[in-house]
Amino acid sequence: MNVSVNFNAEKPVYIQVYEILKNKIISGAFPCGSKLPSKRSLAEDCGVSIVTIEHAYSLLRDEDYCETRERSGCYVTYSPERNFPSGMTSGNAHYRLSGNTDIHSDIPFSAFAGRMRKVLSDYGERILMKSPENGCPELREAISRYLMRSRNINVSPEQVIIGSGAEYLYGLCIQMLGRERTIALESPSYEKIKSVYTANGAVCDMLEMDGEGIRTDELARTKASVLHVTPFNSFPSNITASAERRKEYIEWAEKRESVIIEDDYDSEFILTGTAPETLFSMCPDGNVIYINTFSKTIAPSMRAGYMLLPENMLSMYKEKIGFYSCTVPMLEQYFLAEWINSGDFERNINRMRHKRNSGK
Repeated sequence: MNVSVNFNAEKPVYIQVYEILKNKIISGAFPCGSKLPSKRSLAEDCGVSIVTIEHAYSLLRDEDYCETRERSGCYVTYSPERNFPSGMTSGNAHYRLSGNTDIHSDIPFSAFAGRMRKVLSDYGERILMKSPENGCPELREAISRYLMRSRNINVSPEQVIIGSGAEYLYGLCIQMLGRERTIALESPSYEKIKSVYTANGAVCDMLEMDGEGIRTDELARTKASVLHVTPFNSFPSNITASAERRKEYIEWAEKRESVIIEDDYDSEFILTGTAPETLFSMCPDGNVIYINTFSKTIAPSMRAGYMLLPENMLSMYKEKIGFYSCTVPMLEQYFLAEWINSGDFERNINRMRHKRNSGK
């Protein structure tokens, strides 16, 4: 088998082998049910150890591209009719993980523990240092690069603010924008959103929804100057706003010179040909604040999230609330940076998608 690896590249060899094999499987070079090369023969072809090949095969197994059969070898389990990896399409396939899925149970604890041990070893006493106010540069840069390659969101690390979960970030938003604001929310919506805003002195206006998102007449009715929305799989209604309705949200904000807070906790688990377009990426004029967390994509105990600010809001943020200390420990920040940069973050998202889609 012709597998060419670059030993001088920054990317580890086992990742290169994994990506080459994955692309060959997706392209049909290895159809469903076919046998992959033996680890020994592939190691000889690549000029690497069998352990390196085993590591690459392990990643393919984790994402349901193949399975190992005892005393027989490794066989392809991927087929375009059943699996839809990120960036690939099969007809108009569209699948969403349910809101009550125990996502964290799919994260391999051994991988999590191994990465944490690496952080302790590599960063040493730096994990005991006080975090910069907006989060450590390593994590902000990792998030910026991840969003660029997977979500078509182009932001600088300076636009990324790290905080301990969505609820904490909601509080930062209302303090920055002004506690006297009226905030429009989806009805129904996650109850803690309203609780955080009202606890900070804001007034909440609940807007009724239909199958496409917040109703057009409700948007026209509200006097709110801030709109908080969950465009994808809003909880508890499970409604995803249509493309036309999301465009209406943007137009609403532009006409009123208002702000949208986009709560994007679930869209990474939607299986479509391309990553869902966020309101943040749809609004070049800077009317949207974007919020996401790692509690669903990694584990509920990972109380870390991030907020993206438009460039035109950075000075307001620094002036009003830039004095706050970052609430996420450095150990967790360094772990998240390593998890994202290694590719484990995206591979685990893909693996969870495949398992849910195939019913495993």
